[in-house]
Amino acid sequence: MKLTGRDAQAFFRKPDPTRAGILLFGEDAMRVAHRRQETIAALIGPEGETEMRLARIPASELRRDPAMLLDAIKSQGFFPGPRVAFVEEATDGLTDVISTALNDWREGDAQIIATAGVLAAKSKLRKLFETHSNSYAIGIYSDPPGRDEIEAALRKAGLEQVDRSAWDALEGLARALEPGDFRQVLEKVALYKLDDPAPLTGEEVALSAPASIEAELDDILHVVAEGRQSEIGPLVQRLAGQGVNPVTLLIMAMRHFRVLYTLASAPGGPQAGIGKLRPPLFGPRRDRMLRQAQGWSADRLEMGLGMLMDTDLSLRSAGQRAPAMALVERAFVRIAWLARR
Repeated sequence: MKLTGRDAQAFFRKPDPTRAGILLFGEDAMRVAHRRQETIAALIGPEGETEMRLARIPASELRRDPAMLLDAIKSQGFFPGPRVAFVEEATDGLTDVISTALNDWREGDAQIIATAGVLAAKSKLRKLFETHSNSYAIGIYSDPPGRDEIEAALRKAGLEQVDRSAWDALEGLARALEPGDFRQVLEKVALYKLDDPAPLTGEEVALSAPASIEAELDDILHVVAEGRQSEIGPLVQRLAGQGVNPVTLLIMAMRHFRVLYTLASAPGGPQAGIGKLRPPLFGPRRDRMLRQAQGWSADRLEMGLGMLMDTDLSLRSAGQRAPAMALVERAFVRIAWLARR
């Protein structure tokens, strides 16, 4: 069965121990790992790994020895309690092996938790978990957590009273930080508010937030696509100060603008094309990308992609002497100018 939205969030809060298997997949490995840790901890408890009730099975080893998974779900440990067999970095090539284990699963066996990267809708592995009568498939996407997720995280941290300014601060942090970093902020806030019945305030959140929130790569991509030229220089400097590789920045920009080009050139326009994207876009990021695509023509996006590719070739040229990040900034400014035409 496929779980999305609130159903997926409810599952993460209280995983179903009667399911034979759960597949977690997505392009952001850190977010997938966060959800995997959360799910396993909820299933086997904080001492599960110490009590050897968690079997870790790398995909590379499972390919060499297909019997490992079935052995892991059937074997009984020394300590009583629920068990998990975790298959890391699963791919379509393991579909038959995992299918056998799911079909042989019986109550009392270890639950199968599998993680994977991006899986298309036609993926054999994804279809297995979506269509099997006793398993779940959950896509993990890069959108910031919604209000329900933040409320659940606050409850888990023991924070019930939150004023409006604190909500605004927490929502901003949730958009800017990785899930693990955001969880650490909540833990600090909970410790700070221990035995304090007064509502949490924005100032108290700020005290526990990181000293400076790293400039996200997405920020610069949105700024360029929306033609906000004056913001490019400071953001590029921040990214350079964090050690971001200029070539990496260009690759991310090309990926972003290829999506915009796909939307702008889709039959029926961006609104018709947004639902056909693979992997799909969700939430606020979907809405923002759609607005960006509606402000561009396919011809101008093709010009912008050409500028990015030319800059990439320049950076990789053996004779290039100009500062690499300066070339990237120049390309971004020129593309932002295209957005305003």
